[in-house]
Amino acid sequence: QVQLVESGGGLVQAGGSLRLSCAASGRSFSNYIMGWFRQAPGKEREFVAVISAGAGITHYADSVKGRFTISRDNAKNSIYLQMTNMKPEDTAVYYCAAGNSPYSIIRHPAQFASWGQGTQVFVSS
Repeated sequence: QVQLVESGGGLVQAGGSLRLSCAASGRSFSNYIMGWFRQAPGKEREFVAVISAGAGITHYADSVKGRFTISRDNAKNSIYLQMTNMKPEDTAVYYCAAGNSPYSIIRHPAQFASWGQGTQVFVSS
């Protein structure tokens, strides 16, 4: 497994941008499918974005498509989530996660074995 640490959360006004980072330690980071999830108060954890291990295939939740971009830098054992045109409903704790699968893309939390501690994002209206 890998250990994950998120950073970059904070307070931003609606329409603004924020970039989250997730640093991984452990072996074979490049072999992991990496994802971002979020959880708002009183709600279940929900899928945000995922990037495959090899070809860098990406997939997004409809709610963030066109506004958020997931990327990875295997040389730095890191993934990123660039968030633009942010909305108050983006307010949540954001988690990065790592998983393995024969599929290129996975999006259910149960498919990810390793999780970070989360970073809080608050979008003011």
